[in-house]
Amino acid sequence: MSKKKNENKRLQKKILSLFKSNPRKVFNYRQISGILDIKDTIGRNNIIRVLNILNHLQQIKEVEKGKFIFCITLEKTYKATLHILPTGKGKVHLKEKEEEFLIPKKFLNRGLDGDLVTVSVHKREKTNHAHVEEIIKRKTNEYVGVFERNKDFGFVLCTRGTMYTDIFIQANELKNFRTGEKVVAIVKSWDQGKEAPNGKIIKSLGTEGETDTEVLSILHEYGLPYKFPHLVEKAAKSITYKIDQEENEKRRDFRKVLTFTIDPQTAKDFDDALSFKKKGKEHYEIGIHIADVSHYVKPNSLLDKEAYERGTSVYLVDRVVPMLPETLSNNLCSLKPKEEKYTFSAVFTLDKTGEIIAEWYGKTVINSDHRFSYEEVQYLLDKETRTVEADVSLTKKKYIVKEEIFEALVTLDYLAKKLRNERIKKGAISFERVEVNFNLDQAKKPESIFFKTSKDSNKLIEEFMLLANKKVASLVFSNKSSHSFVYRVHDYPDEEKLLNLKQTVASFGYNFKPLKKNISKTINNLLKDCNGKKEQNLIDTLILRSMSKAEYSTNNIGHFGLAFSYYTHFTSPIRRYPDILVHRLLQAYLQNKKSQSKEILEESCKHSSFREQLATKAERESIKYMQMVFMQEKIGKEFFGVISGITDRGIYVEIIENKCEGMIRLTDFKTDFYHVDIKNHSIVGKRTNKVYHLGDSIKIKVKKVNVQKRFLDLTPVEQISNL
Repeated sequence: MSKKKNENKRLQKKILSLFKSNPRKVFNYRQISGILDIKDTIGRNNIIRVLNILNHLQQIKEVEKGKFIFCITLEKTYKATLHILPTGKGKVHLKEKEEEFLIPKKFLNRGLDGDLVTVSVHKREKTNHAHVEEIIKRKTNEYVGVFERNKDFGFVLCTRGTMYTDIFIQANELKNFRTGEKVVAIVKSWDQGKEAPNGKIIKSLGTEGETDTEVLSILHEYGLPYKFPHLVEKAAKSITYKIDQEENEKRRDFRKVLTFTIDPQTAKDFDDALSFKKKGKEHYEIGIHIADVSHYVKPNSLLDKEAYERGTSVYLVDRVVPMLPETLSNNLCSLKPKEEKYTFSAVFTLDKTGEIIAEWYGKTVINSDHRFSYEEVQYLLDKETRTVEADVSLTKKKYIVKEEIFEALVTLDYLAKKLRNERIKKGAISFERVEVNFNLDQAKKPESIFFKTSKDSNKLIEEFMLLANKKVASLVFSNKSSHSFVYRVHDYPDEEKLLNLKQTVASFGYNFKPLKKNISKTINNLLKDCNGKKEQNLIDTLILRSMSKAEYSTNNIGHFGLAFSYYTHFTSPIRRYPDILVHRLLQAYLQNKKSQSKEILEESCKHSSFREQLATKAERESIKYMQMVFMQEKIGKEFFGVISGITDRGIYVEIIENKCEGMIRLTDFKTDFYHVDIKNHSIVGKRTNKVYHLGDSIKIKVKKVNVQKRFLDLTPVEQISNL
C-alpha cells in the first residue's frame, strides 16, 4: 500500500474515532482540523474527502450542509459503570445481558475507573468484548503516582492501581512538588486526541521508597482514609466519660464478678471480655461482654457517619487505621483493667459438657480484673502453673495469677475445646492458617519474618465469641416477627472451583472427592492430610479461593464455613460497623421496638461488605510490600521453595523460609526450552522431558526485586525431589 493511502487510512480512522468518542456531537471540517491540529489547505481538503467517504459508508450522516454526526443507530449501546482492572483493561457488567464484558485498553476511549459510560458489544471468533462509546459522567478519583518534573510541565507516573496512563501536569500546577515524590493527583480533563489527561496534584505523601510514604500510598490506592476530619475528632473528645448511677440502674451489674480480657501483646483496643462464675458443682456462668459502642455512637451523628463510611478498622503491617477515633477506640470504649465500663453482654450458663442451660442478653457494666496476652494464657495452660515468668509477662516482671483466675482459664479452655469439637463434628471448616508477621526496625523496615499459628489461648477466645455471635443471631431469627436483622452469611463453595481444586490437589497425590452431601468433611480431611507439609499453605489458599466470600446480609442463608444456621457479628463494635448495627438491632428487639427497614439495612450490609473487602486487599498489599522490601537484601541468595502457580509466562514459587512468592520466567530456564502444560499443572522440557509440577520443591536464586510493582524475579538452581 502506498504511503499516501496509508495516511488517508490513518486519517479516516482518527476522524471516525473522534465521532465515536462524541456520538451526539455535530462536527464540521473546521472543528476537526482544529482538534487534529491540521492547518494546511491540503490537510483540510483531505478531511473534507474523508467526511464524504464516511457519509457514503453511512458511518456518519450529514445533518446540515457540511455538518456531520455519528450514526449511533448502527450499534446498540448500553449504560454501565466502567471498572479498570490492574492489567489496564476495562470491565463492565451489562444488566440487560446479565453478563460481564472485557474492554481492551485501546477501546477504553479515555474512560476511567468508576465512570458512567455507554458501551457497544462486539462479537469476535473466540470472545466478545465491549467498546466505550461515550462518557456520560466522570467519577472523581484520586490517583497515586511518582512525580517527574520538567521545566515547564510534569507527569505523575501511575504504576499501580486503576490508572492505566500517566497524568500530565501543566506549568501552573507544578508548584513546589519535586521529582521522586509520591503524590496524589486528580484528573481535571482529558481532551480528544491527547495521550494523557490533564491533572492536578492535591497532596504529597512523601519521598518514594520510605515506608510511611508507601503505606499511605496503599491506603490511598484502596480509598481508605487514614485521618479523621477535625469535627469528628472534636465530637469524640466532647463525649464525657462517667459511670452514671441512673444509667447503672438500667444495666445488669457485673463489677464484682471475676472478669478479664485476652488480646494480642500489642493490642490497644479491648472490645471483648469474659466473666466467669461457678454455679454449683456442675454449672458455670460465662459472660461475653462487648464494649457498648452504641451507647456513645448515636445514629446519624458525625461519629456514626464517619464509622459507616469507613466500615472497618484496617490492620496493616506497621499500623492500625481505626474505624473510630482513638478517644473512643483506645480509651472510652476499651475494656481496660481496673476501669468501670459499659458493655453489651451475652451471658450463658453451661454444664461440663458445654451444653447451654440458660442464656441472657442485655446491657451491663463491668470492671475487668486483669488484662492477659495470648502468650501469657498459653504459657499458663501449657505449663499448668499459676506463675507467669518475666520473659512472657506483658510487664516484663514475674507474677503469680490468683487461684480463681487460673481455675477460670483452665475451665474456659476445657469448655472451648468442647464447643470447638462439636462445631467440627457438625461440619465447620477447620483451617490452621499460618499468619505472616514481621519484626520491624525503628525505620519500620522488616528485619525478619516470623509466622503465627492459632493456639489454645486464641481458640479459647474465638469459641466464646463464635458462641455469642451464633446465639444472638439465633435469638432474633427464631423470634424475628417484624424485626429486620444483619447476618454474617457464607454460601456453599462454587462447584466449578471445587472441581478445579480436585484436579490441582490430585497432582500432590490427594484423593479429593467434592460431593455436596459431605463437602465439609471432605474439605476438613484434605486440610488434615496436608497439615504440616510443604504444600499446606498453597492448598489452604486454593481451598479459600474455592469458597464463596462471607458477607453481610439481611437474608439469612447460614454460614457454611462455621456450619452455623444462624450467625452475625456482635463481638467487635470498636473495629466493625456491622457490629454497631447489630447492637442497636438487638436492643430494639429486646425492648420490642421497631427496627430499621430491611431496605436501609441491606444497603448498609452491601456497603460494609465492600469496605471490608477493600480493607482486606490493603492488608494483603502491605504484607506483599514488606515482603518485597525484605527480599531487596536477598538478591543473589538461594532458597528452597514450592511451585505455587503455573502460567504461560513462567512458574510462581513460594519460598518456604519466609512465604515470599516470586516468578521464574520460562526464558530463565537456560538448560532447556520449556512449554506449559496447563491441564497437568506443569511445565515440560522440550529436549530433556524434565517436568516441574505444581507443588514440586525447587531451589531458586533471587534475581531481581521490584518493590513498586511488588514483583520478585527468581531463577532456578536445581530441583529437589524431597525436602
